[in-house]
Amino acid sequence: MQKEFDIPFKGLKQGEHSYKYHITKKFFDSFTLIDFIDANINATLSLQKTATLLKLYFNIKGKVLVNCDVSGEEYWQNIEGNLEIIVKFGNKFNDDDEVILILPHSAYNINIAKYIYEITIFSIPIKRVHPDIVEEQIRFKDLNIARGSKKETLKKKEIDPRWEKLKKLL
Repeated sequence: MQKEFDIPFKGLKQGEHSYKYHITKKFFDSFTLIDFIDANINATLSLQKTATLLKLYFNIKGKVLVNCDVSGEEYWQNIEGNLEIIVKFGNKFNDDDEVILILPHSAYNINIAKYIYEITIFSIPIKRVHPDIVEEQIRFKDLNIARGSKKETLKKKEIDPRWEKLKKLL
Protein backbone atom coordinates (compact mmCIF):
# COMPACT_ATOMS: atom_id res chain seq x y z
CA MET A 1 0.00 0.00 0.00
CA GLN A 2 1.02 3.63 -0.36
CA LYS A 3 3.14 4.68 2.63
CA GLU A 4 2.28 8.39 2.41
CA PHE A 5 -1.26 7.46 3.46
CA ASP A 6 -0.14 5.74 6.68
CA ILE A 7 -1.38 7.61 9.75
CA PRO A 8 0.67 6.73 12.86
CA PHE A 9 -1.86 7.19 15.67
CA LYS A 10 0.10 5.68 18.60
CA GLY A 11 2.12 8.84 19.24
CA LEU A 12 -0.72 11.29 18.63
CA LYS A 13 -2.15 13.30 21.50
CA GLN A 14 -5.85 13.05 22.22
CA GLY A 15 -7.90 15.55 20.25
CA GLU A 16 -8.43 16.45 16.61
CA HIS A 17 -5.79 16.14 13.89
CA SER A 18 -6.19 17.18 10.23
CA TYR A 19 -4.59 15.80 7.09
CA LYS A 20 -4.86 17.03 3.51
CA TYR A 21 -4.06 15.17 0.30
CA HIS A 22 -4.07 16.02 -3.38
CA ILE A 23 -5.14 12.94 -5.35
CA THR A 24 -4.30 12.41 -9.02
CA LYS A 25 -4.45 9.47 -11.42
CA LYS A 26 -1.12 8.19 -10.04
CA PHE A 27 -2.81 7.42 -6.70
CA PHE A 28 -5.25 5.02 -8.40
CA ASP A 29 -2.56 3.09 -10.31
CA SER A 30 -2.11 0.69 -7.37
CA PHE A 31 -5.82 -0.25 -7.41
CA THR A 32 -7.20 -2.79 -9.86
CA LEU A 33 -10.56 -1.21 -10.69
CA ILE A 34 -10.60 2.34 -11.95
CA ASP A 35 -13.34 3.65 -14.17
CA PHE A 36 -11.98 7.01 -15.22
CA ILE A 37 -9.13 8.51 -17.23
CA ASP A 38 -7.70 11.15 -14.89
CA ALA A 39 -8.39 12.70 -11.48
CA ASN A 40 -7.92 15.98 -9.65
CA ILE A 41 -9.25 15.53 -6.12
CA ASN A 42 -8.65 17.17 -2.76
CA ALA A 43 -9.12 14.83 0.17
CA THR A 44 -9.20 15.82 3.81
CA LEU A 45 -9.15 13.64 6.87
CA SER A 46 -10.12 14.81 10.31
CA LEU A 47 -8.96 12.29 12.90
CA GLN A 48 -10.33 12.60 16.41
CA LYS A 49 -8.44 10.54 18.97
CA THR A 50 -9.92 9.61 22.32
CA ALA A 51 -8.62 7.25 25.02
CA THR A 52 -10.52 4.26 23.61
CA LEU A 53 -11.14 4.88 19.91
CA LEU A 54 -10.45 6.93 16.79
CA LYS A 55 -13.05 8.73 14.67
CA LEU A 56 -12.10 9.32 11.06
CA TYR A 57 -14.03 11.87 8.98
CA PHE A 58 -13.15 11.82 5.29
CA ASN A 59 -14.20 14.42 2.74
CA ILE A 60 -13.32 14.47 -0.93
CA LYS A 61 -14.08 17.11 -3.51
CA GLY A 62 -12.80 17.39 -7.04
CA LYS A 63 -13.29 16.04 -10.51
CA VAL A 64 -12.52 12.98 -12.58
CA LEU A 65 -12.13 12.71 -16.34
CA VAL A 66 -14.65 10.17 -17.65
CA ASN A 67 -16.21 9.14 -20.95
CA CYS A 68 -19.81 10.16 -21.60
CA ASP A 69 -22.13 7.13 -21.80
CA VAL A 70 -24.16 8.80 -24.57
CA SER A 71 -21.57 10.39 -26.86
CA GLY A 72 -18.33 8.71 -25.75
CA GLU A 73 -16.78 12.16 -25.41
CA GLU A 74 -14.43 12.82 -22.47
CA TYR A 75 -15.50 15.36 -19.86
CA TRP A 76 -14.66 16.36 -16.27
CA GLN A 77 -17.25 15.05 -13.81
CA ASN A 78 -17.47 16.89 -10.50
CA ILE A 79 -17.53 14.59 -7.49
CA GLU A 80 -17.99 15.02 -3.78
CA GLY A 81 -18.16 12.47 -0.99
CA ASN A 82 -17.94 11.89 2.75
CA LEU A 83 -17.23 8.91 4.97
CA GLU A 84 -17.11 8.44 8.72
CA ILE A 85 -15.32 5.49 10.28
CA ILE A 86 -15.00 4.61 13.94
CA VAL A 87 -11.85 2.69 14.80
CA LYS A 88 -12.00 0.49 17.88
CA PHE A 89 -9.35 -1.80 19.27
CA GLY A 90 -9.76 -5.52 19.89
CA ASN A 91 -7.98 -8.85 19.77
CA LYS A 92 -7.88 -9.13 15.98
CA PHE A 93 -8.44 -7.10 12.81
CA ASN A 94 -12.05 -6.93 11.60
CA ASP A 95 -13.44 -4.72 8.83
CA ASP A 96 -16.74 -6.55 8.26
CA ASP A 97 -18.77 -3.51 9.32
CA GLU A 98 -18.95 -0.53 6.96
CA VAL A 99 -18.70 2.02 9.76
CA ILE A 100 -16.71 0.30 12.51
CA LEU A 101 -13.16 -0.92 11.98
CA ILE A 102 -11.53 -3.05 14.66
CA LEU A 103 -7.73 -2.96 14.82
CA PRO A 104 -5.57 -5.19 17.04
CA HIS A 105 -4.29 -3.61 20.26
CA SER A 106 -0.76 -3.91 18.84
CA ALA A 107 -1.54 -1.69 15.80
CA TYR A 108 0.24 1.64 15.69
CA ASN A 109 -0.90 3.06 12.32
CA ILE A 110 -3.69 2.92 9.77
CA ASN A 111 -3.44 3.24 5.98
CA ILE A 112 -6.30 5.37 4.64
CA ALA A 113 -5.67 4.94 0.89
CA LYS A 114 -8.40 2.28 0.59
CA TYR A 115 -11.00 4.64 2.07
CA ILE A 116 -10.11 7.54 -0.22
CA TYR A 117 -10.34 5.13 -3.16
CA GLU A 118 -13.77 3.86 -2.08
CA ILE A 119 -15.21 7.33 -1.51
CA THR A 120 -14.01 8.40 -4.96
CA ILE A 121 -15.41 5.34 -6.77
CA PHE A 122 -18.79 5.63 -5.03
CA SER A 123 -18.99 9.38 -5.75
CA ILE A 124 -18.86 8.90 -9.52
CA PRO A 125 -22.37 8.71 -11.02
CA ILE A 126 -23.42 5.38 -12.50
CA LYS A 127 -24.71 7.06 -15.65
CA ARG A 128 -22.33 9.66 -17.00
CA VAL A 129 -23.74 12.22 -19.36
CA HIS A 130 -21.74 15.15 -20.69
CA PRO A 131 -23.17 18.46 -19.36
CA ASP A 132 -23.55 19.82 -22.93
CA ILE A 133 -25.79 16.88 -23.84
CA VAL A 134 -27.93 17.43 -20.74
CA GLU A 135 -28.38 21.13 -21.59
CA GLU A 136 -29.24 20.23 -25.18
CA GLN A 137 -31.84 17.70 -24.02
CA ILE A 138 -33.41 20.27 -21.70
CA ARG A 139 -33.62 22.85 -24.50
CA PHE A 140 -35.09 20.23 -26.87
CA LYS A 141 -37.64 19.17 -24.26
CA ASP A 142 -38.64 22.79 -23.58
CA LEU A 143 -39.03 23.37 -27.32
CA ASN A 144 -41.24 20.29 -27.69
CA ILE A 145 -43.37 21.34 -24.73
CA ALA A 146 -43.83 24.78 -26.26
CA ARG A 147 -44.76 23.25 -29.61
CA GLY A 148 -47.12 20.75 -27.96
CA SER A 149 -49.03 23.41 -26.08
CA LYS A 150 -49.54 25.42 -29.28
CA LYS A 151 -50.90 22.33 -31.05
CA GLU A 152 -53.31 21.63 -28.19
CA THR A 153 -54.67 25.18 -28.27
CA LEU A 154 -55.08 24.94 -32.04
CA LYS A 155 -56.94 21.64 -31.72
CA LYS A 156 -59.26 23.10 -29.12
CA LYS A 157 -60.04 26.07 -31.32
CA GLU A 158 -60.68 23.90 -34.40
CA ILE A 159 -63.45 21.86 -32.77
CA ASP A 160 -66.88 23.02 -33.81
CA PRO A 161 -69.10 23.84 -30.80
CA ARG A 162 -71.93 21.76 -32.28
CA TRP A 163 -69.75 18.64 -32.06
CA GLU A 164 -69.05 19.39 -28.43
CA LYS A 165 -72.81 19.32 -27.71
CA LEU A 166 -73.16 16.00 -29.55
CA LYS A 167 -70.27 14.52 -27.49
CA LYS A 168 -72.14 15.43 -24.32
CA LEU A 169 -75.14 13.37 -25.47
CA LEU A 170 -73.00 10.25 -25.73
